[in-house]
Amino acid sequence: MDKLVVTGGHKLKGRVTISGSKNSALPILAATLLTPEKCTIHNVPDLSDIRFMLAILRFLGSEVTFEHGTVTVKAEKIHAEAPYDLVRKMRASICVLGPLLARCGEAIISLPGGCVIGDRPVDIHLKGMEALGAQVATEGGNVVARASKLRGVEIYLGSKFGSTVLGTDNVMMAATLAEGTTVIEGAACEPEVKDLAEFLNKMGAKIRGHGTRRIEIEGVKGLHGVEHTVIPDRIEAGTFMIASLITKGEVTVEKMEPGHLNNFIERMKSCGAQFRVGPDWVTSTVPRKMASLDVVTETYPGFPTDMQAQLCALMSVTDGISVITDKIFPNRFMHLPELKRMGAKVDLEGSTAIITGVPGLSAAPVMASDLRASAALVLAGLVAKGRTEVNRVYHIDRGYEQIDVKLRALGAEIERVKSPA
Repeated sequence: MDKLVVTGGHKLKGRVTISGSKNSALPILAATLLTPEKCTIHNVPDLSDIRFMLAILRFLGSEVTFEHGTVTVKAEKIHAEAPYDLVRKMRASICVLGPLLARCGEAIISLPGGCVIGDRPVDIHLKGMEALGAQVATEGGNVVARASKLRGVEIYLGSKFGSTVLGTDNVMMAATLAEGTTVIEGAACEPEVKDLAEFLNKMGAKIRGHGTRRIEIEGVKGLHGVEHTVIPDRIEAGTFMIASLITKGEVTVEKMEPGHLNNFIERMKSCGAQFRVGPDWVTSTVPRKMASLDVVTETYPGFPTDMQAQLCALMSVTDGISVITDKIFPNRFMHLPELKRMGAKVDLEGSTAIITGVPGLSAAPVMASDLRASAALVLAGLVAKGRTEVNRVYHIDRGYEQIDVKLRALGAEIERVKSPA
């Protein structure tokens, strides 16, 4: 099993290119099941989660190739059952439910396993399928959904934690082939949902309002193959901006969409960071000492929960007391005990982290618990005195394409090594 060894103390400088969005690519790949024709998708990041999704598509009967960031999928003859051995590896695999139900009239999907960052139930996905006219049951750990015909309906998809991205994706995909018009109220309006909708519209779907809380889908009889380029990964871009800020360096993040991170950039400006923004790039620096920050994560366009852990790492070495509350995933603070091992002064009260900035961190062996937590520990290692070992690096490989290579090109001292068996 690999681990990352980071020697702190180097200011990062230079340019880094952002990969395609994992959270956009996964549902787009699932959407290829809606047509028997070939789809070609560019700017797909080479990540373990992407490889798992391609394995699911192949198991379902699709012909799949993946070379140099381009995936081709031809789902000419498919079947409707995805087994636990594949689905358990990635929760996002639930997004094949809607396409299979719409295309095949049934879907048998093993329920995804638990998630370390907290309970993320699929009940909203099932509620959406039932609203469209499917009969849904859970049998032996599987979701079994069947419908001779899906029909358009008006449905509210919000929850106590806000809108659901994958739930919106699933209902939207299923509704493209339903009879009549479907209206999703309380829809997620993240850029990744908008990207999926634009992919579906290229296929011949009739979707309006994507990017807002109300999405209308007029069902069509069939969809066709298309070519599409996935949007850049806004969370990877934000992570490299924090890498620049935490090391007091100057990094230009290229091939990104600055508008997707407006909230993040404005919050960082409020505590002393400085940004130069171009059409598809952002340069971040710290011209003066940074100040503490109070942040509450929210659904888009609010501060993203996927940047919470990285922000905790930055605030741990920023003067003052920062208060960071995660309203989306209240239990998403598994990185805090590991930051404490490195000398961070952190208290957790419910879903709120109270962080008192310290002058510096000390290297220590730490354990990654999830994707964004692993990124936070790498960021902390960039400024810690000594050599920090980040174990369970397979978490970071789920969402960051060659993060060690990209950081090394910016001047970081980081290497990937094999852990003893």
